[in-house]
Amino acid sequence: MKRRRRGEVPEPGCLRAWAAESEALAGRWRAARCWGPGGAAAARQQRGAFGELLLRMRGLPAALTTLPLELTVLYNSLLFAMGASDCAINGEAEEIRQGLLRVLEACGASGQDLSTEELWQKVLQEVTVEELQAPLHRLGALQGAWWLATNRLGSITSLFRLLSNAEDPGRAPCSGGKNELLSLLKAWRVPAEGDSVSLVQSAKDLKEILCTAAAFLQGLQELEAGNLPAALSLLQEAAGGFCSKRVLAQIYTCLSCCTRQMGKPQTALQHLKRALQVDFQCLPALSHAAAVYHELGETDAELQALAVLYEALERNPPAAASTTPYCLIQTEHLVHTPALASLFRHRHPSEVKYLLAQRCLQDGRVADAVEHYLDFLALLQDGLQQQVPLDGGSALPRIPEVFLEAASALEQAGRHQDAITVCEEVVSRTADLIPQTLRVEEGPEQLECPSPGTELAGGPLSQKRESLCCLVWRTAAYLHQGWAWAKLGKKKEAITQFSRCLEDLLRVQLYRSGVEPTGSLLPEVKLLQEIRLLSLIGRGTQFLELGRHREALLDFQHGLQISPGDPAAASYLVQALWKLNRKQEAATRWQKLSESPAEEDGQQEGLGRCVARRYPLYLVSCLKQAAFPHNESLAGNIQDYLRTTTS
Repeated sequence: MKRRRRGEVPEPGCLRAWAAESEALAGRWRAARCWGPGGAAAARQQRGAFGELLLRMRGLPAALTTLPLELTVLYNSLLFAMGASDCAINGEAEEIRQGLLRVLEACGASGQDLSTEELWQKVLQEVTVEELQAPLHRLGALQGAWWLATNRLGSITSLFRLLSNAEDPGRAPCSGGKNELLSLLKAWRVPAEGDSVSLVQSAKDLKEILCTAAAFLQGLQELEAGNLPAALSLLQEAAGGFCSKRVLAQIYTCLSCCTRQMGKPQTALQHLKRALQVDFQCLPALSHAAAVYHELGETDAELQALAVLYEALERNPPAAASTTPYCLIQTEHLVHTPALASLFRHRHPSEVKYLLAQRCLQDGRVADAVEHYLDFLALLQDGLQQQVPLDGGSALPRIPEVFLEAASALEQAGRHQDAITVCEEVVSRTADLIPQTLRVEEGPEQLECPSPGTELAGGPLSQKRESLCCLVWRTAAYLHQGWAWAKLGKKKEAITQFSRCLEDLLRVQLYRSGVEPTGSLLPEVKLLQEIRLLSLIGRGTQFLELGRHREALLDFQHGLQISPGDPAAASYLVQALWKLNRKQEAATRWQKLSESPAEEDGQQEGLGRCVARRYPLYLVSCLKQAAFPHNESLAGNIQDYLRTTTS
């Protein structure tokens, strides 16, 4: 058989057969995409068929007469390949590179040692064959799509600068700046598509998708960088572009995040409403709406948004992306950033159920909070921990904290025995997780935020922090049980639980390693000190009611050593002194307490301590119960005593 030399024209019949096969494949795809559900299977078949045709054409040396058809077949084949994948893959880039090398081979040149960027520059500057310009420009658009999908904005900008110069060498260059890429994409002249060219997706549609994706991607980058005006402009540009309903809903949601950060919550809500109008399955928009309502203090609207989100997730879990059937490459194929994944993280129904419980408890809707917490705890029986990744993006706290919040809600609802039962679960689960002694250095500021590597490695610091967390949960459970027994009128049982809490707290031993301690403590240690104060106040109040005034006095004194000036401990101390007939001392302390600014709004400080000091939600009910009740009788007796002694 006679060997074909480089650049020699193939047999006319062979070229016609290839062209007819390409036309038939494109025709079958145009018919299949109208069939709806069968489109995906047809796309896979056509991808394989175009790939086989391309292999046969590449089995012969590259020739200028066949290259326009070969590049068109390559274009169609890559459209199916890129459209079938969720992100760009290296094989597609290599296919484009091979196509460019075939062009240089037909022209008697070589470029094996060149990078892809350099290869494009050589081809566009040296290959002047008119018939190759349109196929090369279409292939350039695909290269741009691949670079956009891999976030190589510099490479795609340089490529379209070359494409613009190839079209019109005398054209003035686009001005540099943030939007140079958009300007170049808009200025790019889509090559004419004659009747003989069979494309499965037009270059015109691809140009519109590139423009939309470039604006969306750059808008996300500006949003992440905090350049809000630039982000707003780019996202608005993307919203007017060519994309599916799903992507348009995402763009509106991103616009809401941008305007929310700009201090325009009402505008953010309008964008979120538009997102849901465009795509009612854009459930992350409901999450963002709930967050905006929370910032506005519109609790009813926030809870309604969360309830709708929960029902939607229960009824219909997040579906696959909705697509535009006649476009193989779409905007969603080209925009992949961690910021986008974070903004559109789908909530698990249990996370939303927890948020409903938490917000109801924070807002004082105790009955609703109890219902939601009990629903959530029931989910734990169904293997919730295997379903939900408890990562940094999850709304769920550690499970023992959820139990303690549930106990707090039950206490406030008057279901004290149920609260005791829930807390007993925490006590039993943490029993074997706490060492007898925990030595903690006083003042290690660097321990406040341990490095991720230390935490993941399970080193000494990680183990100590985990043990401290378990101790916090266990002592908080005892604290809740103490107050619950007190509400049930079981004073001795209450004292027992408060004492167990205080005994467990003795496991922590603070020590100083430096000469000058900074006074800074681990957050868990600070929380343990607060629990100790609340437990001392709780036990002291029960001692008072039992007439064991000296023991009560000691507890209140110890409480003031932990937190000097605490209005609740100071007020109870006055009451204990008065009951011990140490009236002069009680009156003196009462006068000092009355004159201090803390006393004027002492109850408010006690009730709001969890917010002001950023303590966990599960301590709210304990803080309320530890607050000193308004006692007109005691105040009147002390005032009478002072008038008598001064007259």
